[in-house]
Amino acid sequence: MTWLSALKETARTGLTVERKRLEPLVAARGAAGLALVIGLSLTLFGPAVAASSAFGAFQAAIATFQRSWRPRPELALASGTSLAVSTFLGYLTGSHLLLFLALLSLWTFLSGLSWAAGPTVGIIASSNVAIMLVTVTLPTSVAEAAGHAAMMIVGGCVQAALVVLFPVRRWGAHRDALADALAAEADYARRLRHDPVAPFDPEPLMAARDAARITPRQARSRPAELRGSRGVAERIRPVLASLADPAVGVPDEGRERDRVREILAAAGTVLDAAARAIRHGEPVRVAPAALAALKTPDTGAILTGPAHRASARLAALLRDVLETAGGARTEEARLTGGPADPLLRPTFPALVPSGLRAMRAALRHESPIARHAIRVTAVAAAGYLLGTWLPFGHGYWAPMAAVMVLRPDFSQTYSRAVARFGGTLVGVALATGLVQLAHPGTALSAAVAVVCAGLMYLLMRTGQVAAQACVSAYVVFLLGMGGQQWTQTVPERVILTLLGGVLAMIAYALYPAWETPRLRTRLADWLIEDGRYAAAVVDHYADPGGGESPDVREALLAARDARVAWQEASDRAKNEPVRHRGLSRATAADAEECLAQLGRVAMLMEAHLPDRDATPVPAAARLADALRKATEQGAKAVRERRVPEWDAVRTALAEWDGEGVPDRVVRRGAGLLLEALEDLSEALDTTPPPMLVDGTSARTGPDGRPEDPKDPKDPPPTGPGADRS
Repeated sequence: MTWLSALKETARTGLTVERKRLEPLVAARGAAGLALVIGLSLTLFGPAVAASSAFGAFQAAIATFQRSWRPRPELALASGTSLAVSTFLGYLTGSHLLLFLALLSLWTFLSGLSWAAGPTVGIIASSNVAIMLVTVTLPTSVAEAAGHAAMMIVGGCVQAALVVLFPVRRWGAHRDALADALAAEADYARRLRHDPVAPFDPEPLMAARDAARITPRQARSRPAELRGSRGVAERIRPVLASLADPAVGVPDEGRERDRVREILAAAGTVLDAAARAIRHGEPVRVAPAALAALKTPDTGAILTGPAHRASARLAALLRDVLETAGGARTEEARLTGGPADPLLRPTFPALVPSGLRAMRAALRHESPIARHAIRVTAVAAAGYLLGTWLPFGHGYWAPMAAVMVLRPDFSQTYSRAVARFGGTLVGVALATGLVQLAHPGTALSAAVAVVCAGLMYLLMRTGQVAAQACVSAYVVFLLGMGGQQWTQTVPERVILTLLGGVLAMIAYALYPAWETPRLRTRLADWLIEDGRYAAAVVDHYADPGGGESPDVREALLAARDARVAWQEASDRAKNEPVRHRGLSRATAADAEECLAQLGRVAMLMEAHLPDRDATPVPAAARLADALRKATEQGAKAVRERRVPEWDAVRTALAEWDGEGVPDRVVRRGAGLLLEALEDLSEALDTTPPPMLVDGTSARTGPDGRPEDPKDPKDPPPTGPGADRS
């Protein structure tokens, strides 16, 4: 993508206002907390302290809106406290330019590194640094600075207390995550009726698992319907795929296929009903026809072998989903101890060491997080110096805008820069017009500022431009409450915001962290994890008892993480103004399809894992070892821009043909694994074929030698790259 195209795309993204589900009660609660803090501060201490405390309460409420599965009061307290510490230390050094620059650089660098601990921590840290640049200018003495910091902590405490006292849809985010996972599987079941090899995005299941990791305090109050459905939902997906896939299930057409379509439709209805019940905390209501379709005794007479086995497993899993969604504990859950042994998330104090370890691990020059930290530190210092030297006053707007705009990736940085400037223009224009019409005093300015903050809380998920317009108006009225006229804040705010955004964009262009050159590494990581997952599944056929076999579940989760990392990197690379370096978009798309197929075949085999007393398949152990080693070597070849080879897997599979295979799923699945790997090599082989005398391209066979184009016995090319010349 050229620079012009990239700038157009990021500008369009930044100025887009999306339709999102609004949460007016949550927005009203945040605005009410802000109003309480401002009113208390105005009454007891005056406008200056009220402005500082308002910033603390404002930022604490924003923290509770971040995407996090932690209790919201913890986020509000952490945000208010960290802003108070930043403001107090900033004021102590504010009278010495070099000392303040050193503190600002340190604070900004740490906030940039904090993205390694997660986006929620990174957003809160960056926002605190940006707001600190404003709040350090409000006190006039050390005692006042301490008082301002204390009121910021009070603001965080007020927001935390309101979350506790007036919970709005408690456990709502966790309910939505689990319901979204079940709804995604319901949609998957319906799509499988028409496309037996339909793809499935595992992200809803990953989000549900992330939401299931709770703190010990949350574990004591978690609703019963959130304690078992996710684990059952994880096992439903491979069963659905294996029931529909003709490779291991039933033929494409006929009586058996009609029965499978009926079961899949009923499964979609049941999963939708469970999702609806969990989302709203209501009893499960399922259409009787769907339950009758699952319970009909004709299934055993129509389906046989793996298909019948999959249908029986699906019916049992759907019963468990209905029971857990209704708040009951299934017998399986009681035996496995799932609800009583939740996935525990570390407490806030225990999170600090892990966050520090992540930040230390990111201290590498090639790390995007480290480059972001260096970039944002340089821009904040340069913006502060320029804002101080320029004759506008309020020079902190430039570094504040730069810190809020910069993100670790290109698309977000440039789209936020456009959105921030556009939103600032709209917000200050509206606020200025209202000020000139109404000439509000202190109380009215405070009230309008609270309204603007409430609108920001309400609209912040619809896009950056809407949120920035509300924030700009909020700041105008808040500073006007302290006695500053709009003529003292609006013109310099617009100019310095533009300056900060331009500095951020220039900084990323000069010191980028492009994702495009790392696509091969991401693809290689995904190949390794997919290979380990497939090997773990195949290993269980060799040792059904699972004595020394690797854990299939852990391998699956690692493969999912690698797939999501690849998809995120691929999405970021699409909008980067960088030419591809050895991995074009077409090649990347073909390779992604092949690795998705590899993981899908492994999932089909997982759906039919043998019982502990099943007959072992010794050849499966050799194939698993070959898969593990070959994919590691193949990943190395991908990183080195070579075409991976699969001779070891091919040899192991040929040896398997001489042994008895008790289940057709095993051998058929093993063959599909090799096909997916060979398709990957074909997708990555971008070497042009040799030219014939007549100027046409020669086809090459599996051995790499040119084929005779006149030979009618040559089979047509197949695979993801078959349509490429």
